[in-house]
Amino acid sequence: MSTRPPRLAGLHHVALNAMNYEATRTFYIELLGFAIEWEPDADNVYLTTGADNLAIHRAANATTNDNPILDHIGVLVSSIEDVDQWYQHLNAHAVPIVKQPRTHRDGARSFYCRDPAGTLVQIIFHPPLAGGPA
Repeated sequence: MSTRPPRLAGLHHVALNAMNYEATRTFYIELLGFAIEWEPDADNVYLTTGADNLAIHRAANATTNDNPILDHIGVLVSSIEDVDQWYQHLNAHAVPIVKQPRTHRDGARSFYCRDPAGTLVQIIFHPPLAGGPA
């Protein structure tokens, strides 16, 4: 059994598929007070309270197994190197890997795997929430 990588830094984000995208977006921004971190297009918005992230994706049908309401959960790690260590650790334990590690447009780095229940899990280093730049 391999040694576990450095401790996880906490839950980073939840990503939702919203059938009623505009109302869901309004709820989180206007009623709950989330701020827009990034809005790449008319179908996706990334919100934050400053300590977390909530992604909302427009969905035509968010109730089937092919397009569940919960898109994925993101788990934060403290360094960019931790992403690759966690990838190696989970891969060594035959955890299904969905997407290989990659570096994102904002300096974040992540990969995706599935838990035993089939939930998509993103292991992510995100500089603003990890205490600074990569």
